Amino acid sequence: MTGNASPLSAGVKSLHAGSGGAVRYKRDLATVLGVDPGKLRVITCDVGGNFGSKNRVYVEYGLVLWASRKLGRPVKFTASRSEAFVSDYQGRDLVTEVELALRSDGRFLAMRASNLSNVGSRCLSLSPLSKGSGLITGCYDIPAATLRSRAVFTTTAPTNPYRSSGRPEVNFALERLVDTAARELGLDRIELRRKNLVRPEAMPYRNAVGMNYDSGTYEANMDLAMRVADWSGFEARRRTAAERGKLLGRGLSNYVESSIGSPKERAEINVTAKGRIKVVIGTQPAGQGHETSFAQVVAELLAVPVEAVDIVFGDTDVVSVGGGSHSGRSMRHAATVFSIAAKELIQKGKKIVAYMQESSAAEIQFANGRFSAPHALKTFSFLELARHSAEALLPKELSGGLAVVADNEMHDPVFPNGCAICECEVDPETGAVDITRFTAVDDVGRCINPMIVHGQTHGGAAQGIGQALSELFHVDPATGQPLTGSLMDYALPRADSLPSFSAEIVEVLSPTNPFGIKAAGEGATTPAPAAVINAIVDALAGFGIRDITMPATPENIWRAIQEAKK
Repeated sequence: MTGNASPLSAGVKSLHAGSGGAVRYKRDLATVLGVDPGKLRVITCDVGGNFGSKNRVYVEYGLVLWASRKLGRPVKFTASRSEAFVSDYQGRDLVTEVELALRSDGRFLAMRASNLSNVGSRCLSLSPLSKGSGLITGCYDIPAATLRSRAVFTTTAPTNPYRSSGRPEVNFALERLVDTAARELGLDRIELRRKNLVRPEAMPYRNAVGMNYDSGTYEANMDLAMRVADWSGFEARRRTAAERGKLLGRGLSNYVESSIGSPKERAEINVTAKGRIKVVIGTQPAGQGHETSFAQVVAELLAVPVEAVDIVFGDTDVVSVGGGSHSGRSMRHAATVFSIAAKELIQKGKKIVAYMQESSAAEIQFANGRFSAPHALKTFSFLELARHSAEALLPKELSGGLAVVADNEMHDPVFPNGCAICECEVDPETGAVDITRFTAVDDVGRCINPMIVHGQTHGGAAQGIGQALSELFHVDPATGQPLTGSLMDYALPRADSLPSFSAEIVEVLSPTNPFGIKAAGEGATTPAPAAVINAIVDALAGFGIRDITMPATPENIWRAIQEAKK
């Protein structure tokens, strides 16, 4: 975490800092410091990852601004890794108790959940608690549910939204519950899920705690995941693993999650005489490749080369409105406001062409990327029109040229969904786990760039697997002393501990926005913990083991095996 503040002319302060949204940082910091927002500039350049940890302002950012004003000189703060471990915002930390009532034929009847969220030493965000609470019934048609959600203060660092805020926790509880119910009632775990998944014809579907799912083909997702994972070939692989002294298990997890985020977004598009499309947007990338996918959308809407589009973001002297990157909102909000801006830009282009060719704007057509009048010999692309109109003496109402500002406000959530399947080998002598296969199927709505979406899926799966197997920030309960001080203690997954992922994209369009986009950034993270633990428990079923607490470290698994042997 680094913040760098410097005094500028006329009393303006400039903050260079990693953030999930420069506009929000400016507003929050100006409020805290009691200064005119016009006297503060926030600049966010490349951010090598966010996942929610940079959505809220850090105390140190305000302090460097205060110190810079006090000293009249630039001030920089950089946290060491050890400092970051004890002060940076953390994720997850939910204690949940869940119960499921079933009919004798396996139909789900009711569910009860009690969720207790640790917000840390001060309440930074209740997003993980609230977002998870709305999805306790997951993909399943559970007619009745009761829910109790509470937050508690503790001595730990504050918790904050972390990739798929609140959803992996409740999805883990539900999918482990379904597997447990199937095992204890002697039911097939796939058929039990199949019998209770929400049907496509039920969409839009209102779940038992009031969330309205927009669209989805949950059973088809599960079937696709099973085909890609070669579900039918598992027993042969299990026998092969047994010959090597390993226990092979498989786990499956369906999921649905919600994406909404800050509702307001603005796009400013300017087609310049130099042949460039300048696009200013309030949301911003944090390593997801938004510069590419945003440019693709604008290029498609305006029928211009994608290499002619420049995406500008992250500087509050340029960007005035926008919600930043969080909650899977970026592509959906950006594409929607781009489509609004493109329509306005096309109408403005028609007026300019009409003036230049002495005709009526109603007569001008925009088709196949070109403006044309019925009897005129010359047609224009957007780039050609910008060049020619710059040389024309346009009337006052058109003097701004090919430039528009479009605002949009969108409050409807969307519900990405899918299925993940994990296969793993467990060494019964050591408790070591080797993930041998991982399959992810994600319904992202309209997919703008499949390569980027697959990259998101791979990263999301790695984060979910890390949570399931190794990641833990441990605080001594008696003293409050953190016992995880560095990456020597915090076991991140590494390339050699993960398989090559199999990922498939499903596009069931959402009716909530013009492109039908849902979200892609949080998909595999949500089902991965449950899929991994279900696989480990399946591998250990011969010992009579019913559950393994995350993280499923070799020591935890080895101890569970030893206890079962007794």
